[in-house]
Amino acid sequence: MSASHPHGACRLPEETGNTELNRMAGPLAMALFWALFLALVAGAHAEIPGCKLRITSQALDLVKQEGLRFLEEELETITIPDLGGREGHFIYNISEVKVIELQLMSSKLHFQPEQELVLQISNASLRLGFRRQLLYWFFYDGGYINASAEGISIRTALQLSGDASGRIKVANVSCEASVSRMRAAFGGTFGKLYEILSTFITSGMRFLLNQQICPVLYHAGTVLLNSLLDTVPVRSPVDNLVGIDYSILKDPEVSTSNLDMEFRGAFYPLAQGNRSFPNRAVEPQLQEEERMVYVAFSEFFFDSALESYFRAGALKLSLVGDKVPHDLDVLLRASYFGSIVLQSPAVIDSPLKLELKVLEAPHCTIKPSGTTITVTASVSIALVPPNLPEVQLSSMIMDARLSAKVALQGKALRIHLDLRKFRIYSNHSALESLALIPLQAPLKTMLQLGVMPLINERTRRGVQIPLPEGMDFVREVVTNHAGFLTIGADLHFAKGLREVIEKKRPATTRGSPTSRAPPPSRPPSTPPSTAPSTPPPTAAA
Repeated sequence: MSASHPHGACRLPEETGNTELNRMAGPLAMALFWALFLALVAGAHAEIPGCKLRITSQALDLVKQEGLRFLEEELETITIPDLGGREGHFIYNISEVKVIELQLMSSKLHFQPEQELVLQISNASLRLGFRRQLLYWFFYDGGYINASAEGISIRTALQLSGDASGRIKVANVSCEASVSRMRAAFGGTFGKLYEILSTFITSGMRFLLNQQICPVLYHAGTVLLNSLLDTVPVRSPVDNLVGIDYSILKDPEVSTSNLDMEFRGAFYPLAQGNRSFPNRAVEPQLQEEERMVYVAFSEFFFDSALESYFRAGALKLSLVGDKVPHDLDVLLRASYFGSIVLQSPAVIDSPLKLELKVLEAPHCTIKPSGTTITVTASVSIALVPPNLPEVQLSSMIMDARLSAKVALQGKALRIHLDLRKFRIYSNHSALESLALIPLQAPLKTMLQLGVMPLINERTRRGVQIPLPEGMDFVREVVTNHAGFLTIGADLHFAKGLREVIEKKRPATTRGSPTSRAPPPSRPPSTPPSTAPSTPPPTAAA
């Protein structure tokens, strides 16, 4: 056997090993193939944003100032339940606890990766007022007293995400809070007796206060701040023809220095509902960090607006009779005198009609040198005799190039257009194109003086960018890039957070801290052992 199979005995284990490897390699290769395929499919279907927004760490000081004012007002609504019980021969009750003043000595607001905005407060203090009642045997004492909670530390993190409707939300609030010490200056007839109970009473109040801070912050984040974020436009009309879609495409990305958000940034015709246009433009990029906030718009953002107005039938203009400038009317009648005199007497003196109609959606081009919009339209000239069909004198093609100056004022993105290049030609013959040369300058003047002001009046209204109500841009700087533009600015609070939130808050919940869900926070320390609250009788000494 060894002669016929000289290597059989030594190769059998190797062949067995190769078979096992082949058996394992098959599923592994398929798994890698499907993983690569799914990654490619996901990448192919990932929507390119038309608008990006970046909030930098430069804005956090301003946001913190406004946020702390709001937070102080919220923490001052803390309600602490009555504290009472029995200790030996003493029966006591602490009630009507109210926050009088809050002082936040040291605070820090910063970004934390994994979609979080973190606020840390240390060494804060709280001044309280409450009613005291004490019964010792048959002796009763009562009155009002002030106390202070000191060494308050709070750490709360807001987790931001996008919901199913494309709106940015505070998805979760984590909270850790602690009160280091409580002080109460008891006096009156039983001042010495209160000193015996002071440690016991203040420990109980500290525990109850610990329990109340995080629910207030949880409610402020998940309810009140979300009502503020509800003022950010998602799908809203711009006018009676088109709307804007600012749906957030994915959860915000948070680094140690920035919070970046990507929005669809697409216009749509209101009559066509949810129709969306394919975005094949360059994706806008945000690299800067010097200003408080940056917003970037791609060519698609502007192209979708032009496409929407085109589909809505807004890109056409008809001037009849007195609406045609007098000098242009005279020139047109002289240019087409040969065609006019051949008409019947009822038609010769008819009003002139000049009609411009855009043939295809205009296109926006953004370069470092500037932003331009190219337009191709038809121009038709006709006589409009009363009660008779129109008599067309001529039709031509117009190519125009407009320069666009983009500006951001407050929250409104505005565009001012200027006619830079203009050319008309016949789509019938070169000879007719030569005959149109005398009309070129008057038509351009008519467009500059009569049409461009109408267009700029509409674009001057602007479109809102995705910022909450009460926030505006100031000191804006526009920078053009290849395929997109960026606007850097600082933030300004035109309205306080409280003013905006109170306007959006339902009337039934204003001024009420009810319906606060317990936050996902670290549980406070174990409370001191107290007997059930027993209000003392109203006996007097």
